[in-house]
Parts: sequence; C-alpha cells; structure tokens
Amino acid sequence: MDLGLKDKLVLVTGSGSGIGKATARVYLEEGARVVVHGLTDAEVAACVSDLSPLGEVTGKAGDLTDPAEADALAAFAQDQGEVDVLVNNVGIFSVKPFDELTDADWMRFFDINVMSAVRMSRVFLPAMLKRGQGSIINMASEAGVKPLPQMVHYSVTKTAMLGLTRGMAELTKGTPVRVNSILPGPTWTEGVEAYFDGLAEQKDEPVDDIVGGYFKSDEPTSLIQRFVQPDEVARMIVTISASTASNGAAHRIEGGIVRSIL
Repeated sequence: MDLGLKDKLVLVTGSGSGIGKATARVYLEEGARVVVHGLTDAEVAACVSDLSPLGEVTGKAGDLTDPAEADALAAFAQDQGEVDVLVNNVGIFSVKPFDELTDADWMRFFDINVMSAVRMSRVFLPAMLKRGQGSIINMASEAGVKPLPQMVHYSVTKTAMLGLTRGMAELTKGTPVRVNSILPGPTWTEGVEAYFDGLAEQKDEPVDDIVGGYFKSDEPTSLIQRFVQPDEVARMIVTISASTASNGAAHRIEGGIVRSIL
C-alpha cells in the first residue's frame, strides 16, 4: 500500500531503540526521509548506521527535558527540510509503589513523558499550520485509560498525553493538519525485556516462566494474550500519521486489554 509518504520528512523522538526505532524503520521502508533521536551520540550513531541501508536517515542526540537541547533537535530537523510528520515517542516507565513516589519522581516523569512532546510540538505545530499540512503522533498507552496501580505515575502521564493530543487537534480545525495519539499495550521492547530479566533475578525464577504467566496473572483481559511487537505498533503509527481523515483520535493497539467498544 502506498501511504503517500515518499520523500516526506519525519522526526521520531526516542528512536534509538524499541518502538521508536521500529517506527523509523517503517517510515524509511515507505520512502520517507527520517531524523532519528536518542539520548546519547553513540545511540544515535548506531541507529543511523543500522537504518541507513533503507534510505535517507540522519540523527541528533539530546535530552528533551532540557529546553535548549529540545530546540537544538528541532533546529537540526528543520535544517533537513520542512518536517511533515512529528512522532513524539520519547518516554520512560518504572514500577514503584504509589506511596514511595516522591515529588521528584512525578516531575521527572512529566518532564520526559509529557513536556518533551510539548516542547517539540510547540515548534512544529505552528509551522505545520502555517504551511497547511502536517501530522503529529503522540505516544500514549493503554495505561492512560486503564491506570496501572504499580505504575500510577506513568499512567497519569499517558492520560495527560491523551488530553494534550485532543487539545492540540482542536487547534487544527478546518486545516489539513492532524494530531492523533497511539495507545500500545505491553510491548516487547528492550526496556521491557530488561525489566523482566531483573524481575526473574529478584524472584530467582526462570524468566520464561514469569513472562509466560504474565498475561494470566497481570493482564487477564488481553484478547491476544501476548506482548505486542514493536513493528506492529510502528505500522499503526505510520498508517495513522498518513491518514488524512483521522484527527484528535486515540488509536488503540493494546491487544484488547481495555474492555470497551470505543
């Protein structure tokens, strides 16, 4: 299927690994030009090296909790041309009891998971509106509508991303610019794999046993009863970003965990 992305310029934040890297890969396969981003120069260089056989890819490192570094990434992307698609993917997660979460924990999660998207969108949304074209994808989560008790702080930031998405979309009314969110369920990324490895070591149990029982014990409402793969999320991101009729919507790819018809 031709999604009309050939030669479009796409910026994917947090694309050194996981869903972000998979998303960059799919955009390149669709013929887009891609700017990747990671926290360190080494991470970005490795990503560019891995993806460059697929097409035109450049990258820049930066800590998006620092407004100056966020502006520097935006400027780097603009140096490549007019950004047609922005994917606000950068984010973190952790498991921590609610009563142990400090103010610093809360502020760190909001700064990384929410404010990074605000900082990048503050640059690119006005530019897209001025040009009369463009698409922004914000990464939320099924936890944004089904908050997880072991990750209340993470869940709240993902709920915030849903509100941010709809509010930004309202600013595009009557224009071809679109802003949508994607809600993945548990996805088998490098970060999730590392979490389960640590959990297995802590419990002194085989990691395969813990992973094998996860959906029965923790996510019994999942209809697919498995982890989503990064490339599955990536393909939805790319497709929705190219859709000219979807705007202000929250698109779920969580395997049916959320028991809702909408």
